[in-house]
Amino acid sequence: MSEPKTAEPAPSLTYEQARAELATVVERLESGGSTLEESLALWERGEELATICQRWLDAARARLTPSDS
Repeated sequence: MSEPKTAEPAPSLTYEQARAELATVVERLESGGSTLEESLALWERGEELATICQRWLDAARARLTPSDS
């Protein structure tokens, strides 16, 4: 298998882009066949993408939740 592609910097990813790339990362990890180094790189990228998705979701929730002020 080839090295994980270098993706866009995190701030420029939309939620949909991050989620789609995360799904691809999970698919590649589940399929196996990667070297340990490739798997670690994929895992780390997956963690970054999950964090990006969570930030988007947290921001959306904050917009929908009335503040206590």
